[in-house]
Amino acid sequence: MKFIKVVMALMLLVTLGACGSEDATALEAIEYNKQYESLSFSNLDIPVHVEEIDGITYADGVLIVNKEIPLPNDYNPGLQAETEEAYLQMFEDAAAEGLSFELVSGFRSYNYQAELYNNYVARDGKEAADKYSAEPGHSEHQTGLAIDVGSYDSAVLLQTSFEYTPEFEWLSEHAHEYGFIIRYLKGKEDITGYMYEPWHLRYVGDKATDIKESGLTLEEYFDLL
Repeated sequence: MKFIKVVMALMLLVTLGACGSEDATALEAIEYNKQYESLSFSNLDIPVHVEEIDGITYADGVLIVNKEIPLPNDYNPGLQAETEEAYLQMFEDAAAEGLSFELVSGFRSYNYQAELYNNYVARDGKEAADKYSAEPGHSEHQTGLAIDVGSYDSAVLLQTSFEYTPEFEWLSEHAHEYGFIIRYLKGKEDITGYMYEPWHLRYVGDKATDIKESGLTLEEYFDLL
């Protein structure tokens, strides 16, 4: 990145050097370099690479599943190692600061999600269930990259009131450092198709910080709308 900045500045020096004084050229180049440093690759209009491999959709290497993009019925990876390692380290670091997290839900198979979803539909009706539960094959939990967390001390599990706990305050500031994003954001229900879920974390690895800082959902960030 620094090499590119230097090259761009030198190119500008050469161009301007043919048109004006050396002092003016140097000042212009310095100003250009300052402006260039304010850019990041996430600001640039780079096309997203979307591909499907064995029935699984990836956007720039990140596995995507939502109401429109399914997983194969037989996709059954279990809780993936990187997800488990990341959340265990996150919980340990939080505990060192006096916070107490509980893993409420991790991997769910297609069949288990079908059982949950059908029970919710039977209880609340399909329209209501679709706002908080994924149809089988459309759950992030089937990826092995999603977890639901709660506050053990406050006994706040899978409730929006989790947002008001010290644990969530810490999570919202630090989860990205461990590769997690809050997947279903407040105010983005019309995009994700699900209610706000402060407890639902999705592992996306080294893209987590950029996604968090963008304030976008995965659908928006990867231009999948």
